Amino acid sequence: MYQSHWGLREMPFPLRPDPTAFLASPAREESLARLDFLVEYHRRLGLLLGPSGVGKTLLLGVFAARLRRRGCAVVAVGLVGAEPIDLVWQLAAGLGAAADPSDDLAMMWHVLTEQLTANRYEQRDTVLLLDDADAASPETLLTIHRLARHDATADARLTLVLAGRPERIGRIGPALLDRADLRVDVDRWEAEDTRRFITESLARAGRRKPVFADEALARLQELSDGLPRRASRLAELAMVAGAGRGLDQVDADVVQSAYEELGVVQV
Repeated sequence: MYQSHWGLREMPFPLRPDPTAFLASPAREESLARLDFLVEYHRRLGLLLGPSGVGKTLLLGVFAARLRRRGCAVVAVGLVGAEPIDLVWQLAAGLGAAADPSDDLAMMWHVLTEQLTANRYEQRDTVLLLDDADAASPETLLTIHRLARHDATADARLTLVLAGRPERIGRIGPALLDRADLRVDVDRWEAEDTRRFITESLARAGRRKPVFADEALARLQELSDGLPRRASRLAELAMVAGAGRGLDQVDADVVQSAYEELGVVQV
């Protein structure tokens, strides 16, 4: 295994978004601050936009964890394949309501809105984080629009964040787009961000000495196009290739060959 070759205690790059591996760069902290503005000032709807692989899901996870520590009621739901009844049940259950999965949509909606009302009277902020909104079905988008219109006052203390790709976000329709109070863009990593991510990920896994030569990191940044998910995958594939060759360090040629030979493609 490549882990033993590089002296690692564990896998350095998580397969799924992991808040513990979050790179707290100034750009990411600015995105979190803009999201926090929506909640603090009781704005109803925000859009979190960025290309596939830029880290929107991870950012939502980090934001959710911070809000929970402050006592907010938070639910994060992915919308790919989610029907209206699935969405309403997940939201109600996630908010702690006594939701029965065998209920029909009308009953589930009643349970959800009762919980939203209870949170309002408790003066507790409720935040619904809806990932992959640009992939939601028209029926599910209608349900989200209904939620966005529910008790449309600041006193409701209800905020929705819809995440998606900028080139596809128009699929949510003008009714929701017109209600958006703020657009938050998640930028691609700069070269220093990629270097820090690789270095810190390897350090957490037990490797203190550099694995990647400087020119390898530069090539990795170029080939990953500043997308964290692609950088993570390519770094791991390059380390597998380097271990297979018995190298002491990954150079730019190894990164290039991993990109070409081991199937790193646009994601």
